Amino acid sequence: MKQTVLKVQGMSCGHCVNAIQAALKEAGVSGTVDLEAGLVTVEYNEGSVNPAEVIAAIEEQGYEAAILE
Repeated sequence: MKQTVLKVQGMSCGHCVNAIQAALKEAGVSGTVDLEAGLVTVEYNEGSVNPAEVIAAIEEQGYEAAILE
């Protein structure tokens, strides 16, 4: 399993956390959302999904996401 931390802009409430978690589940990854820090830590199988697909799933929910460097 690979772990990547994403910076997500636009999260402000519990609904946002739920939307992000649903997007992660839909993308086939597990993760945790840190609302205060604006970070999402995802764990995924590199053979099944890549970070760009996870970012796309989050952005479909209306948030901006990028890999935290």
